[in-house]
Amino acid sequence: MTAADLFTPELLARIGVVRQDGNSKIPVVSLEYDSRAVMSGSLYFALPGLHADGHDFIKDAIANGATAIVCQNDIGARGGVFYLRVKDSRFAMSAVADAFYRLPSSRMAVVGVTGTEGKSTVVCLIFQLLRLAGKKAGFISTVQYSVDGMERWNPEHQTTPEAPVIHRRLAEMLENGCAYAVLEASSHGLSPRTNRLGDVRFDAGVMTNVTHEHLEFHGTWEQYRHDKANLFRSLESNVKHSPFAPFGVVNADDPSADYFAACTKRRTYSYSARAGDANLAVTRLEAGASGNVYDVYYKAGNRTFHIEDRLPGAFNAGNALASLLCVSNMLETPVTEFLPLVPELKPVRGRMTAVRKGQPFEVLVDYAHTPSSFETIFPPLRERASGQGGRVISLFGSAGERDTQKRALQGRIAARYSDMIFLCDEDPRGEPPSAILEEIAEGALSERDCFPRGGFKRGANLFLIPDRPKAIRAAFSKAAAGDLVLLLGKGHENSIIYSGYKIDYDEIAEAENALDELNQSDGF
Repeated sequence: MTAADLFTPELLARIGVVRQDGNSKIPVVSLEYDSRAVMSGSLYFALPGLHADGHDFIKDAIANGATAIVCQNDIGARGGVFYLRVKDSRFAMSAVADAFYRLPSSRMAVVGVTGTEGKSTVVCLIFQLLRLAGKKAGFISTVQYSVDGMERWNPEHQTTPEAPVIHRRLAEMLENGCAYAVLEASSHGLSPRTNRLGDVRFDAGVMTNVTHEHLEFHGTWEQYRHDKANLFRSLESNVKHSPFAPFGVVNADDPSADYFAACTKRRTYSYSARAGDANLAVTRLEAGASGNVYDVYYKAGNRTFHIEDRLPGAFNAGNALASLLCVSNMLETPVTEFLPLVPELKPVRGRMTAVRKGQPFEVLVDYAHTPSSFETIFPPLRERASGQGGRVISLFGSAGERDTQKRALQGRIAARYSDMIFLCDEDPRGEPPSAILEEIAEGALSERDCFPRGGFKRGANLFLIPDRPKAIRAAFSKAAAGDLVLLLGKGHENSIIYSGYKIDYDEIAEAENALDELNQSDGF
C-alpha cells in the first residue's frame, strides 16, 4: 500500500488535513506512534503526550526508515518523506488505522464492554462462552488478548490500546477466521480526546457500572459517564450487516442504567445481582471461596433456574449474567441453552485469585483499586473472615498521576472492614510514593466507623511500607490461622511504574515466594 492508496480524498477530509507535502506514492508498510518501533516504510504518528512529545522524535523516526509522517505541529517539509499535517494527530490515527487495515470491524461482529469495574471479567466470560458454543472469537482486555484462540498477556497498563493496535488485532482475528470480537472499552478509549475506539463499529454494548474513577482525565464524573456512554451512542450509527440486531446490556443495579439505555434506540437488556427488576435477576446467592451458587429469574421464560460457577467473588454472579445475556442475544438463542457451559467458565488471573502454599491463612490477589470496587469486595469477605474467627488484613496503594480524590476514600473503606492495613506502592509514576500513601492513611485515620473498635493507629494496625514486596512479607508475618489477607490493586499487572522507569513485578508470584520464605524460616 502506498500513501496515495491510504490517504484517499474521503479520508483526508475526515481527519482534518491542514497541509501535505511530498510524494504520496511512497510505500506504507506499518503504522507506528513510537519512533523506536519504526522500520523502513513505516508511517509515524507524532503524538503530544504528558511527559514527552512525539514531534521531538520525528528525526529519529525518519532515521529509522519512516517514509510518512502525520503530525499536528508545523515542522516544515522533510525531503523524501510524505508529510501530512492535521488538526489532531491522535484523533486522525484512528481513521487512518481503520483504513490501513481495511475496516476490520465492519467484517465481524464486535462487542464492547464498558464500566468502572468488571470489564475484563465480562470480556473474558463472553469470549469463553462464544468459544464453548463453538464460535471462533477473539478479544482484547486489560489482562489478556487473543487473535487466534491462544490467550496472551497484555504487556501494557492500558485497558484500551491505541487505535493502530486495536485495528491490527481485529484484522489478525479476521485472518484467523474469527467471526466475533470482544473489546474492553475504557472511558479513555471511548473519549474523542483519544479516539482509540472512534472508528470501531460496535454491534453490542455492555455496561457493568459507573462509579468514581479517572477524574484526572475526564474532569467530572458526569463527563466520565458521558464518555463511557459513547459506546451505546455508537450503536445508532451501525449500518453494517450484522448476524443479529444491535443491542445493549446494562446493569439494572447501577443508577446509570437508564442513562445508558437512553443513549441508544437499540433494544437494551438488563441484569441484576440484587433481585432487581431485570431480564435476568439473582434471587438467591451463596458465595464461597471457590465459586458461587445462585438462583436466577429469567423474565423471558418466566422461570427460575439454578447456576453454579467457579468464579470466586459474589460480584461475579452479575458478571456471569451480563455475559449470558450478551451471548444469548448475539447467537439468538435462549439463555437456558448456555447454562450447562457456566461451570466451565474460568476466572481471570488476578481477579480474586487464591494463593495457596500450605499456609493456615487465606491469601487473595485482586485488581480492586477504586472506592466502589472496595465497597463491593470487602463486605462479604469481612463476613467470611468473622464467621471463621479470623481477621481481615488488607494491602494496597493508589496510582500516581491518576484520580487523587479516591485515595482518602480507599483508606476510609478499608478501615471500615479491615483489622490491619498495609499501604504500599501501586504505580507511583512521577509522584513521591510516600505522599500518595499519606493521603490514603489520612482517610483510614479519619474513619470513625472502624472494624477494630479502637480505630487505626500508625505502627499498631496501620503500616506505610512503600516497597511492595517488603509490605507483603510484613503482612504475612502478622497473619494467623483463619485470617484473610487481601493483596489489592495490582492483580494481573506485570510491573510497578516509577518516575522514569518500571520494575518487573508479578503479585501472585511475589506472594508465593513470600509464603515459601515464611514457611522455610518459621514454618506454618
